[in-house]
Amino acid sequence: MYYGWKPYVSVAERRKKAERAAAKAKKSGQALSPVAAGRGAIARTFWGKAWCDNLERYSDFENRLPRGRTYVRNGSVIDLRIAAGKVSAQVMGSSLYKVTVNITALPRKQWQALGAECADSIESLVELLQGRLSQGVMARICHPQKGLFPSPKEIAFDCSCPDWAAMCKHVAAVFYGIGARLDEQPELLFTLRRVDAKDLVARAGTGLPLKKKGPAAGRVLDEASLTDMFGIEMALPFAPAKRAKAAGAVKNPAAVKKATAPRKASVARKPTVGGKQAATGKKKARASVGKTATRKKT
Repeated sequence: MYYGWKPYVSVAERRKKAERAAAKAKKSGQALSPVAAGRGAIARTFWGKAWCDNLERYSDFENRLPRGRTYVRNGSVIDLRIAAGKVSAQVMGSSLYKVTVNITALPRKQWQALGAECADSIESLVELLQGRLSQGVMARICHPQKGLFPSPKEIAFDCSCPDWAAMCKHVAAVFYGIGARLDEQPELLFTLRRVDAKDLVARAGTGLPLKKKGPAAGRVLDEASLTDMFGIEMALPFAPAKRAKAAGAVKNPAAVKKATAPRKASVARKPTVGGKQAATGKKKARASVGKTATRKKT
């Protein structure tokens, strides 16, 4: 008897169950999005680490989070999907459990205030998502109360397991799985809080100068460099024909003088010698025919 609790399942057995569940889902046409198993740090980039650090900051979660880390590292989170305000996941324990995490949308005033504070330091969406911003900007975005990360009161979760605890190990595993997923797709944090990162960049752009110096001449590729780099032939620049000059203007005086000079009168040509020889030859031929006819009669 286990008094309502299922027997302990070893890590090796849990991995086998996870593999079988994934294979079964694939066979049925269901595409899973697992969190990759691995040793060491669960998150390695700025966004993933910041998410996990924020979770561990809350005393309400600190007792249950360590077991969740073990589940993530063992590959027990076989499916995790992040949508607007919601995370859906499947975690393999003694059985396959379904976990749902709901997070409230970031208040509009808080989002506008965050954009106003960061307006002078964010230049592009790429830099924002790569975490290549000033320390002050990132501190604002990751602030526990004023930033994008949710507080415990903004989080609601549920798991299909029989654990009555406020946060079971399966939910904890999903929380860490979110951090691992943000390593790959940091824009999902904005999706989860139902805000658009482009709005933050657009607001930041209003505080930037409109004109910027162009690149130095030495940093601009010429046509030969483009041809060598990309293997393409650059077309020659098209030179439009010059407009005709105003009437009365002389383009080439010599050509005009030659064209307007009076032509000499044409002289009738005499018949060629070849023509006289042809006429004489015809007369001789007729005479020889006449002589031959006379001889025959005689």
